[in-house]
Amino acid sequence: MIEKVIIAEDQEFANLSVQRTMEELQIRQTDYVFYCDDALQKIKIAKGKQEPYDLLITDLYFEEDGTAQKIAGGFDLIKLAREVQPDLPILILSAESRPATIDMLFKQFAINGYVRKARHDAKELKSAVEKLAKGESYYPQALSQMVKQVNTYEFSDFDINIIKLISQGYQQKEISEYLKKHNIRPSSLSTIEKRLNQIREELGFSKNEQLVLFCKEMGIL
Repeated sequence: MIEKVIIAEDQEFANLSVQRTMEELQIRQTDYVFYCDDALQKIKIAKGKQEPYDLLITDLYFEEDGTAQKIAGGFDLIKLAREVQPDLPILILSAESRPATIDMLFKQFAINGYVRKARHDAKELKSAVEKLAKGESYYPQALSQMVKQVNTYEFSDFDINIIKLISQGYQQKEISEYLKKHNIRPSSLSTIEKRLNQIREELGFSKNEQLVLFCKEMGIL
């Protein structure tokens, strides 16, 4: 059951939107802060009073406004908050869209849910909090499908090298010349063409541009 929530969000409009969602969910107590330092301080005080928060909702990235802060952003806040309250459920609300980064938050930071700032995010936030209240995690279905797609294909160093060069504007012939110049093998044009065809086919793309965009979104490049 979630009765006490703290929200760290530096964008006023987004903060107000989250407040409305908490009111709709009839959360008994909701505290709002614009800075990570303030969020951690409130978590410490609440824990010290034996009145801990049931949920931390935080963005990942906070804009600097000239106010001196020790905690740079959500990544550090997650770590520090968990040092104070190890069992604190954490829900991320962020514009971050790279599946690899989001997946890393679940695996390495052990977050409990993720909602991307986008159209209908208020509805998704409500669904996420309701799931967390039941002791479940909230992993967006669209993200799950993308992560599953990339995890089924293992990119070699060679794959990443040629895709990275394509993203920098190199043509396939120029990639071959680049690899030869830097003594990177294989380097033949036919090998590069064949490999790119295989990757596109396995991932369901028809153009190299789609492959590059996919790799950027997944955090591979």
